Amino acid sequence: MKRLLPWCALLLAAQFGHATEPAEFDYMLNCQGCHLPDGMGNPQRQVPAFPGQLGLFLGVEGGREFLVQVPGSSLSGLTDESLARVLNWMLERYAAAELPQGFEPYSAAEVQRWRHDVPNDVDAVRAQLIDRINQQQVLPAKESVGP
Repeated sequence: MKRLLPWCALLLAAQFGHATEPAEFDYMLNCQGCHLPDGMGNPQRQVPAFPGQLGLFLGVEGGREFLVQVPGSSLSGLTDESLARVLNWMLERYAAAELPQGFEPYSAAEVQRWRHDVPNDVDAVRAQLIDRINQQQVLPAKESVGP
């Protein structure tokens, strides 16, 4: 039954003229319920928005792993390969402007390595990462660090 769901979504999308790729279907079936079709989330329910934010996590230590380890990713029914594909799709779709220079797409091997090492306090780790992001964004404006 689980394998039929993506095919049903493909058929419905084709019928209504909305051609998408497999990663978008994975997003629709596994992420969109909380993060919404436009990725804007639901702040009242502590569901973060993706646009303007998601890619910033890749620019700080621990952020790349964190995107795999959040419960919505790590506990999803997606295979490691599918989760890597949907994370890469989300980053390209919602955060292309914020991706660090030299961004490397997620691989299935990375996802496999990190998804079972979930932090005990996801909210605390998210807060630490956001602090690092904020500090990183302020530093270049104050002073350029160089050799």
